[in-house]
Amino acid sequence: MNLAYLPRTHQRVGEWGLARMKIAFLAMAGLIIGVVGGATVGIGLGLAWIELFNTSEFEGFAGMLVFFTFMPLGALIGGLGGATLLGMLAFRDHEIAITRQRMPREGI
Repeated sequence: MNLAYLPRTHQRVGEWGLARMKIAFLAMAGLIIGVVGGATVGIGLGLAWIELFNTSEFEGFAGMLVFFTFMPLGALIGGLGGATLLGMLAFRDHEIAITRQRMPREGI
């Protein structure tokens, strides 16, 4: 076993593992933020739809339309968009971090 080569190998695996964890964490955070934001936008669009098209209020039809149609669609679209956006940003940041080179210190 080559012990001089061993730490360098583990360091590479560790760096990529941390990068994957960062990508996964930011994608999950984007999913949560996107779901909440998308549901909020969906409620707003549903209320606008009811006002613009004079949807019937009979037996709560307008409320059911908003909360069973527009809110879930907004949450689905927002969650997918948020997870994709933050995941791609984290992935691109990882790619940039690999290509950076350290500047030599002066005065040492």
